[in-house]
Amino acid sequence: MAALWGGSWPWGRVVAQAMPPLAAACLRFVFASVVLLLWLKGSGRLHTLGALRGRQWWGLTAAAAVGVLGYATFFLLALQKVPAGKAAMVVALNPVLTLIFAVMLFRESVNWVMGVGLVLAVTGALYALTDGSLAIMQPGLSGTGELLLLGCSACWVGYTLMGRKVLFTVDSLTTTTVTAVIGAILLFIASMTVEGPTAWKSLPAASTTVWLSLTALAFGSTALAYAWYLRGVKVLGAGAAAAYMALVPLFGMLFSGLWLGEPLTKSLLAGGVMAIVGMALMNFGRMLLPKPLPGAAN
Repeated sequence: MAALWGGSWPWGRVVAQAMPPLAAACLRFVFASVVLLLWLKGSGRLHTLGALRGRQWWGLTAAAAVGVLGYATFFLLALQKVPAGKAAMVVALNPVLTLIFAVMLFRESVNWVMGVGLVLAVTGALYALTDGSLAIMQPGLSGTGELLLLGCSACWVGYTLMGRKVLFTVDSLTTTTVTAVIGAILLFIASMTVEGPTAWKSLPAASTTVWLSLTALAFGSTALAYAWYLRGVKVLGAGAAAAYMALVPLFGMLFSGLWLGEPLTKSLLAGGVMAIVGMALMNFGRMLLPKPLPGAAN
């Protein structure tokens, strides 16, 4: 999951430079929706769609509005202005915010080992992605691209917490599929309203590389990674699952250097080791938590 989402930043950078952002985001989730619907049918759970109640549909729609429409829009707009490696840095903020709200809203259990691991993982990611200096995060040095990236972070935290709530009654694959379909519809409406039909007429002119990047975004970074992520949220809890997001910017910076030729910092290795050790501590800390009583809700 972390590797696929890390790859989404250079893939998204390629797409954002060549396609209208809302139309491209819509296509991404249309392609992903087809795969997810086939996956849902193959797993024998397509009938679960008919069993969803009104309240569940509202929850899924809200999650789609925030995690698909909001995030995808901020994602591609930011990548028009910011290099992919630097843009991936914002992902390191997600675990901290998610864990805070997960504890506040869902009373998720934490201990000092998990806290140390989370801090170490996020610190390592930020150290690697800022080349050992946090100066580039100062407000005075931030522009429109950085603000759009903060919008990405806010949307993703909201999606994670909404997904956690929905997953009490809906399985992770169904949640991923429905939010992708609804998100694609919302993105199409937004694209036609803001960009107009002209945006769609320009899509065939994109190069093969752009279409391959869009396909990788749809099938790898969306269909597969989203399903894996929500499964992790259900099994590990929102805070612990989101902690793995600290690895995403490391993959993002690495892939951006390999595929786009963006410079790699010398601090990447040191920060990467810190992030991986932090992940290990998060898992170890989770194993130390009291086990739920038999019959207790997960």
